[in-house]
Amino acid sequence: MNRIQGVWAAASCGALLFVVGCGGGSSHLKVSSPSGANVQPITVSGGPTGQYVDGAFTSVTVCAPGTSTCQTIDGVLVDTGSSGLRILSSALTIPLAQQHAPDGNPVVECLAFLDSYTWGPVQTADVQIAGEKANSLPIQVLSDSDFPVPTSCSDNGPSADTISSLGANGLLGVGSFAQDCGGACVSTGASNPELYYECPAAGCSVVGENLAQQVQNPVVLFATDNNGVVLELPAASSPAVSMSGSLIFGIGTQSNNALNGATIYTLDQFGNFATTYKSQVYSGSFLDSGSNGLYFLTSGITGLPGCGGFYCPATTQNLSATNKGANGASGTVNFSVGNADDLFNNNPTDAVFGDLAGPGSIDGFDWGLPFFFGRSVFTSIAGQTSPGGTQPYWAF
Repeated sequence: MNRIQGVWAAASCGALLFVVGCGGGSSHLKVSSPSGANVQPITVSGGPTGQYVDGAFTSVTVCAPGTSTCQTIDGVLVDTGSSGLRILSSALTIPLAQQHAPDGNPVVECLAFLDSYTWGPVQTADVQIAGEKANSLPIQVLSDSDFPVPTSCSDNGPSADTISSLGANGLLGVGSFAQDCGGACVSTGASNPELYYECPAAGCSVVGENLAQQVQNPVVLFATDNNGVVLELPAASSPAVSMSGSLIFGIGTQSNNALNGATIYTLDQFGNFATTYKSQVYSGSFLDSGSNGLYFLTSGITGLPGCGGFYCPATTQNLSATNKGANGASGTVNFSVGNADDLFNNNPTDAVFGDLAGPGSIDGFDWGLPFFFGRSVFTSIAGQTSPGGTQPYWAF
């Protein structure tokens, strides 16, 4: 999911974010795990429902601020395409402090994605992941029942505020920006994208939200290792039941997160870079571990037949494209597109599919989780200091 408006792909089986495995494998793929207080294990699996495919999950520990009243929540989806921690209300068992607007009304957020939305109050928590801690972090608690959902939010599609619709107990947004909205949400002018609301008893209305009060990328509040993340996963040449890897905090801050010659692709003002495919340049492209496939263009453009929300070519297609950053750096990506129906039907217990792809935006490529397989992918955060030059960037 990219900033403000991301992508959760509908599955051909009709699920919003995930599919029920319809086939069978037995392997678990592993990558050599680095060690250190800045390393958090992740697992690509069926998630807390057992029905997700190509989703990277981890756990986070949430505490009432300044106390030892804490809860560890597993089944949280790692999303390098958004910023901020979002936890299902149904998964949260400890009370957190509610954020209020200057006039005393509770603050609630609506985050719109291309095919759904999340709604729920902004609350404050101390959050620990691996040996890193973010104190007094504004997070979103997902609930459609605590405050009535305004039509300006519900018009964005179905709610993703339950485990059956989200397929996870929460989202850990560790993307390219410090906040989930930024300067556009500070005032209530015409350019406000209507993410933040104050909700008195009479109903909810859009409110300006200062940067420090917005839902924050937790990484920027870490004492160290706070300039980005590295996602490391093994290669997946065939379907597998699961895979394990690492989410490493910081870039160039420890021996385990050095760039080591990775090519740096700086992003444009919208947080994108360009992808050239069959001689056509698509400028609205991005990397996003929160998308469960490679989503690009349309069947009309690619010539690949669709099946629900995915592509289903008669035989696996081996393709290539070239990514180019705003800094001029470029590199070729070779990728495969399999028949999604065959993948699911022939591998009923598998959750890892390296060649899962589907139609997306006519403006570019959403390089989802299969892109991350077999790579160390660096995501730097805008406004932070890190090696590699202009922020933000991706490097791989």
